[in-house]
Amino acid sequence: MLLRLLAALPFIGILLGVPFFNQVEPLVLGMPLVLAWIVLWVVLTACIMALVYRLDPANRKGAGVAEEARS
Repeated sequence: MLLRLLAALPFIGILLGVPFFNQVEPLVLGMPLVLAWIVLWVVLTACIMALVYRLDPANRKGAGVAEEARS
């Protein structure tokens, strides 16, 4: 359940956050706020997906052997 929630977090952040941050001012690092919000979520998505990969029991050492046997 935790992995699915973590995987859904970027989708929720971008989809529901953009309407709230749809402003030109203030500028963040020279970008409008909405663009900075999207860039932030792109970076966070990569970090969250790396965390999901690490926490997923299917990616543990030795799990690949069992997976190959089932295929």
